[in-house]
Amino acid sequence: MKKSIVYIFLFAALAFLIILLSPYLPFHQNENTGRGNADSPEILENNRNQYESQEDALEDNPQEELSDIDTQLFFEVPEQVPEKTFIRIYKSQRLLELFADEKLIGRFKIALGRSPEGHKTKEGDSKTPEGKYYICTRNANSSFHKFLGLSYPNTEDARNGLQQGLINSSTFQSIRASQEHRQQPPWNTPLGGAVGIHGGGYESDWTLGCIALTNQDIDILWKYAPLKTGVEIFE
Repeated sequence: MKKSIVYIFLFAALAFLIILLSPYLPFHQNENTGRGNADSPEILENNRNQYESQEDALEDNPQEELSDIDTQLFFEVPEQVPEKTFIRIYKSQRLLELFADEKLIGRFKIALGRSPEGHKTKEGDSKTPEGKYYICTRNANSSFHKFLGLSYPNTEDARNGLQQGLINSSTFQSIRASQEHRQQPPWNTPLGGAVGIHGGGYESDWTLGCIALTNQDIDILWKYAPLKTGVEIFE
């Protein structure tokens, strides 16, 4: 009888000890996930997937990063002739940035069309387009000092115009073909055209849809924007 009481006491003491030590034993689950240790392969994979999805969201919506861009105007002559240049335009900030071999070398003040809000969709709306384009013409004797023509309308603009009944399928195919060959698209359609980057000043939004800089600034841009230079225009 006494041995039974001793065994019962030892068993109860052992059970109590296990309860006290259970948080530190290897089979304890993470109370936040319910799936074991927070460093388990499953949780690490979930964290990685969540991080990658956040990165994809930023890439798909670059506008989230635009509100914090620097607004200081400058130009820095590159140390050597760049192999590749491209241009970014931020409509809401009225800024144009010039990149050479992935490095920002200049930031310039600009003016937009007389109706600066929104994307250009048709002839005569005085809006500046938004999207991905390229330099398709160059005119050194423009009425606005110098003119770098943009490849508006692009294929996406043409597809929207086709859906809205502004152009027919033949015009759509013509615009798409010009994009595939990096040439000037038709500028005489109901979607409008002859949109470009030129001189004339930036005191106010005065153009019919073009991007205007000072004559001095367009002279700089002219040197680094040959035909087919990429131009991306943000809201």
